[in-house]
Amino acid sequence: MPDKLLVFGGQVPIHGIRCCVYRHSTFAVSSERPLNVVSSAVLGGNLREAEHIINHSVDEGYNGSDPEEDLKQVALRLGLRGNVVGMMTAVRVKHTVLRQGRQKDLLVAAFCTVGTGNPGVAGLPAGKVQQRYKPGTINIILLIDGNLTGAAMVNAVITATEAKTRALFKARISLPGGEPVTGTTTDAIVVACTGRGDPLRYAGTATSLGYLIGKTVYSAVLRGIEGYLSRHGGGGQG
Repeated sequence: MPDKLLVFGGQVPIHGIRCCVYRHSTFAVSSERPLNVVSSAVLGGNLREAEHIINHSVDEGYNGSDPEEDLKQVALRLGLRGNVVGMMTAVRVKHTVLRQGRQKDLLVAAFCTVGTGNPGVAGLPAGKVQQRYKPGTINIILLIDGNLTGAAMVNAVITATEAKTRALFKARISLPGGEPVTGTTTDAIVVACTGRGDPLRYAGTATSLGYLIGKTVYSAVLRGIEGYLSRHGGGGQG
């Protein structure tokens, strides 16, 4: 058992799920039973099963040549058994924002860390967005107590991304010339579901599931942006 294991300030009422912060630098969602996962994560990004999902804080000057291997070593040091999906962030994981919503037997929880120092605009060449890289990413862990099909999990990624971009627009995050920012160039997302209940085939914005995804992700990202800007005086790295 790793030292200095802290219970995360917010838990979700899903049997077998625990949220923790390890050594003040790694946030983890751990499940007693394997979760069905689709993700763009550095470690374990794919359609797969996993018992642990981690978001690990690195220094702003991090320039590792093999981040996947670095995350594997983090998981080993923490003694996480089973399959691990992992992301990295320059935001301290103590700033993780949790938002959750429920309708009947369906529960959705969104965990986000937000930094906007590395803006991206879909459809614009990177060179037109910025001249110098700054650390900053939006990482989202979307946990669903339900039984999503593979197609519905991809649909959930779309809905969550739309909600993230809506939050950026609401916060008026833009380039110096006024072009609205749609994300950062290093954003990552993990969608995980418990597999319980009847199959859910759709997760678009017109569905109850899509509504919960959009509501929780939008609220979590918007709160994360507000916290990031307050810590950096309205801008900067993170």
